[in-house]
Amino acid sequence: MKEDLALIKDILNNRSKALEALYDRFAPSLLSLCFRYAGNMQDAEDILHDGFIKIIKNLPDFKPRPDGSLEAWMKRIMTNTALNFLRDHAKDRKQLDLDLIQDRISLSADNDPVEFDLAHLPISQDQIMQMIAALPAGYRTVFNLYVFEEYSHKEICEKLNCTESNSKSQLSKARAVLRARISETVNIYNIK
Repeated sequence: MKEDLALIKDILNNRSKALEALYDRFAPSLLSLCFRYAGNMQDAEDILHDGFIKIIKNLPDFKPRPDGSLEAWMKRIMTNTALNFLRDHAKDRKQLDLDLIQDRISLSADNDPVEFDLAHLPISQDQIMQMIAALPAGYRTVFNLYVFEEYSHKEICEKLNCTESNSKSQLSKARAVLRARISETVNIYNIK
């Protein structure tokens, strides 16, 4: 935390290298977060850019807490920036209107509840992230908020202006799609 506070102080004192150091240190993990929401690198980079502008603008207001960190604070800003980006672009592409997303799959909740031990499968972390990024926007957004950001369904429905049952349904469908894609990938490796 001391290192973070020293970095913030240097940025606020207009030390040019400090801003570069902040970016170099946090951009890779924040870009990964943005990619999970955007589903493509071009939009992820746009979100990262917009999020960093918000981070820099709000840096004077950062208050360190014993249970928090600069990185956690930055991730919250970046997550909100990603959600705003998706909402703004949903008007054109109808991506985030969770109630209007047409089911692109027909997997029932009673499908084989196979649990995967990802550490022992012939699938890389990059492949899994690509599978998540390829989910329909609504599925991907709820999945990210629930799994990675650890939001409750109540918090998700407040953020996305949807019902809890819709949030649960989107999560269930996202998991079903990922389960099917992982099974398919594992089967391809087992055939070879």
